Amino acid sequence: MTAETAMASGTADDRTPRVLVVWCPDWPVVAVTGDDPVAVTEGGRILACSEGARAAGVRQGQRLKLAQRLCPELELRDRDPEAETRRFEPVVAAVEAFTPRVEVIRPGLCAIPVKGPGRYFGGEEALAAKVGRAVADALGQPLVPDAVPGAPAVEERQPTTPPPAATAPPSATTAPRARVGVADGLFAAVLAARAGVLVPAGRTAEFLAPYPVSALGDEALAELLGRLGLPTVGAFAALPAESVADRFGPSGTVAHRLARGLQPRPLVPRDEEPDLAVEQRFDPPEPSAEPLVFVARALAEQLHQRLAGAGLTCRRVAVEVACADGRTASRLWRHEGRLSATALAERVRWQLQAWQGAGTFTGTGTGTFTGTGDGDGNGGEDTGFTLLRLAPDGLSPDQGRQLALWGQAVADDRVERAVARVQAVLGHAGLRRIEPAGGRGPGEQAVKVPWGEPYEAAVPSDAPWPGRLPEVWPAVVLREPAPVRVLDGAGRPVTVDGRAGVSARPALVVVRGREERVDGWTGPWPAVEYWWDQSLARRRARFQVVVEGGRALLLTVEGGAWYLEAGYD
Repeated sequence: MTAETAMASGTADDRTPRVLVVWCPDWPVVAVTGDDPVAVTEGGRILACSEGARAAGVRQGQRLKLAQRLCPELELRDRDPEAETRRFEPVVAAVEAFTPRVEVIRPGLCAIPVKGPGRYFGGEEALAAKVGRAVADALGQPLVPDAVPGAPAVEERQPTTPPPAATAPPSATTAPRARVGVADGLFAAVLAARAGVLVPAGRTAEFLAPYPVSALGDEALAELLGRLGLPTVGAFAALPAESVADRFGPSGTVAHRLARGLQPRPLVPRDEEPDLAVEQRFDPPEPSAEPLVFVARALAEQLHQRLAGAGLTCRRVAVEVACADGRTASRLWRHEGRLSATALAERVRWQLQAWQGAGTFTGTGTGTFTGTGDGDGNGGEDTGFTLLRLAPDGLSPDQGRQLALWGQAVADDRVERAVARVQAVLGHAGLRRIEPAGGRGPGEQAVKVPWGEPYEAAVPSDAPWPGRLPEVWPAVVLREPAPVRVLDGAGRPVTVDGRAGVSARPALVVVRGREERVDGWTGPWPAVEYWWDQSLARRRARFQVVVEGGRALLLTVEGGAWYLEAGYD
């Protein structure tokens, strides 16, 4: 028997482990602030809603206009994934007290294996009760003792009562915002948590049987099974595994295993990165930015020591500051293990200067705080810097660096040190590198990026660009195209119509009042850009002309006006 056949038939190690799942219903709503009724939206539809909104008829997946018609006082909030993750962290920490093998499926839903913790804490029911109490404490909600599991939310499309094979774990049911369930395998355990039940070992298939096939998470398969007269998970699970593999392929095989209560994959515990961030708090708040620059040098030294002690390096470093009035700012700087403590401190200084120049910290409280470094403390009690923090991002093992032969440093090291010295004199933007960019014009195909800054082109430079010039690039590109006049042999302006038709042969080009005779020309290369966005739409055409003396020019006509864009020397 091959591995594929064994997988399809279910004979290859079908000992599905027991899994405990903690589910917090409507977690996107829990993570945001708002008065009931409130709903969280995503993509123009309702993602989750509160109990008050649900009582008024609001449901998951509804369009916003329908939801507001059903509940005129409904408060709509945009989804905040960052807040969801942050608010769910105390729940994960409470579950991690029982086992470090916690898989966070998504904010509001996490799972742990039952085998080890269940033995240590006195069985599955005792473990479920203890986890339920810990989660309730983390959420600040009272535990509901001996409560009967409530019916799942209407939008979950589940049976209104748990099947006979499931029993409620004593004292394991929390307030409506947290439920605990246990079953064979992760898929069944998630459904058990939504129902708030404990499914006995070996009876998972019986528990899953009444659910609709849409619960398997494959819409296309569910639609096909419905047309074939298999509306429930139990009816699908009754099919022979070999026939399912032949008819529905790998995706159908995985769904069939889920329907039978088998395991398609094990739990994947989350990776914990060490907290190597360093910070300095200021009490009372520091009204001037200058002391932060001196503190940044000491923090950079501490950060390098922590990274070296852990044998790690980082790709970026986040510079974070906080003010007494609650405002915060953060900026990622590329590190790649090459920035010395002095160079990192310099970048902190540049970032503070950039924030000051942009007016990030200009505001009013009991006084005015501008962060200009006057040091007179006129900002009042609610203004001033309270925190400077350096946090490494993108940790990876430090593989060391290979030096050149005879003890010489590699050339890159010398370049980096020289660049750091030049930047210290000229400032962050004083030294730049050229990066390719996407575009049709020669001035659009290269951008200047400050040295050491990451750059990701918004569009690839090698993508198809209809209207781009042939692969002969001008030697000189003007920063701003200069207005010119293009005339025909009779002294009339040359025009280009909407079909890229030229009114007459160009004979003269008037550049800064000087007439130059045209010896040869080619074009036009029309380009219609962003036609779908009126604010960005452009329609232009380019010409290459050779004037007397053999000099070649790149001309652009847009809106009936001609411009000198570049020159070929």
